[in-house]
Amino acid sequence: MSPAGRLPLRFSTQTLLLQLGVVLLVVLLSGAVHAWLTFERLGREAENQALTLARTVASDPSVRANVQAISRQPGTPPPAELKAGPLMAVAEGARARTGALFVVITDETGLRLAHPDADRLGERVSTDPSEALAGREVTTRNTGTLGPSAGAKVPVFAPGSGSGSGSVVGEVSVGYSTESIGQSLARDIVPIVLTATGSLAAGVLASFLLRRRLQRLTLGLEPEEIGALVHDQVAVLEGVDEGVVGISADGRISVFNAAAQRLLGQPDLSGQPWPDAPVPARLKALTLPDAREGEAMELVAGEQVLVASARKALHRREDLGWVVMLRDRTELQHLTRQLDAVGTMSTALRAQRHEFANQLHTIAGFMSIGQHQQARNYLERLAATGPLKFPVNQAELLQDPYLQAFIGAKGVEADERGVSLRIGPETLVRGQVTEPQDVTTVLGNLIDNAVNAAVAGTAAERWVELELLDDEGDGGGTLHVVVADSGDGLPDDSNPEAVFAEGFTTAGGSVLQGQGRAGGQGLGLALARQLARRRGGDVTVLEPGNAGGPGAVFMATLPGTTTARKD
Repeated sequence: MSPAGRLPLRFSTQTLLLQLGVVLLVVLLSGAVHAWLTFERLGREAENQALTLARTVASDPSVRANVQAISRQPGTPPPAELKAGPLMAVAEGARARTGALFVVITDETGLRLAHPDADRLGERVSTDPSEALAGREVTTRNTGTLGPSAGAKVPVFAPGSGSGSGSVVGEVSVGYSTESIGQSLARDIVPIVLTATGSLAAGVLASFLLRRRLQRLTLGLEPEEIGALVHDQVAVLEGVDEGVVGISADGRISVFNAAAQRLLGQPDLSGQPWPDAPVPARLKALTLPDAREGEAMELVAGEQVLVASARKALHRREDLGWVVMLRDRTELQHLTRQLDAVGTMSTALRAQRHEFANQLHTIAGFMSIGQHQQARNYLERLAATGPLKFPVNQAELLQDPYLQAFIGAKGVEADERGVSLRIGPETLVRGQVTEPQDVTTVLGNLIDNAVNAAVAGTAAERWVELELLDDEGDGGGTLHVVVADSGDGLPDDSNPEAVFAEGFTTAGGSVLQGQGRAGGQGLGLALARQLARRRGGDVTVLEPGNAGGPGAVFMATLPGTTTARKD
């Protein structure tokens, strides 16, 4: 608070007062300059009018003759004679006709021969007549015995001599009162005052309108508050891992923070129209009028799996546009896939634990009844077949224990859904898996997709067949995976590449182009291809399949995921 205990004026109020002060100052200065220029113009007009009248009187032959006659006389006639003389009559007649303040005639020494005040006759003029008596015309502004005036002095030449030549026998002085000039100015000042008042009113109105617009543009915030909001915005937008995209009410991108640039793989798009922005179309669909506000969806952008949601931004009742939030779920997807694999294997191991427990009970039974040879034979059979048995045909072709465990666990899941998972005869994996997370993601998605297709298919026998090959390379071995199923294949009118688009899913029993959801359906194949291409490989469709089976055949290439086994 201020020292007086009062709150300081708001910035908009300060701006309004400053504008009003500037407008008032400009109007006053303009009015003063206009008034001064008008006064100067009227003064010059009065001087020119006085000069014209003085020339007229000085050129009158009777005036010239009478002045010369008086100048030749010794001394000056008495005031009574001058008052009744012809010069007084001419001078007063000219003054009365023109409204001049005075018309004065003098002799060659500057003594008054005609003057409005008869008591001043015969006296020397109060202002210097030397210029006119020297034969030069002058205009003046001075104060004489009759008050301030604007006038002119003109020499009177002797009769018979031309104007500007010959002897000077006197001078004529004419003046107009500056009070009459002030009266003329008073008449002319009315338009000036009206103009100034109108300008002031227009300035005041413009200032109030500008203040209202300023408050509307700043949402009623003061500059200090706006500055604080800018600092807070930068701190929040650049300090969070989530991507934030702000779309203004006119459809332009107003905010595109660093996290959004990183997640979408784009430079700062601020200022660009949102409909034309190079971002996924499903992201733009979140801001359509019929979109459900706040609903989250998963989408793939570049190498990232994102969860996106959009909310309407409102300030009081004003529509400010949309705010789109982006969260990275790529690592979470990988961890989820790993967790699914671990859960699958743990489920399979629990099932095998029951089988193992039954085998131990069998051995214990043989021992309890004294059938030692039967127990020995039973143990030999178990040692030959292994204590654990996954429902995967030809699983012995897999040399890598990680692949054995993971595919075995997937075999248990498939068996529970009535699908037989088998290993193709051409399978040969001599190396050891070094990137289990990537292999889990790609292989798990392909197997799950194939099992879903087999379950949804119309073939009597439901099966999924895998073939895995590895080869050695400089940067690590490459794992090749081929997955076939007994499903109905891809739709006849579909593009094989469409299965890798976001939203393609076999959920619900049929192959369809669905909409991605936060649960992750419709992202498996897209995510698998993104991951494979990030490693320099790919996931492609070898065969689209046929209705009634066999179904589609997919192939994945994963460079750098295996290494030679050390014996």
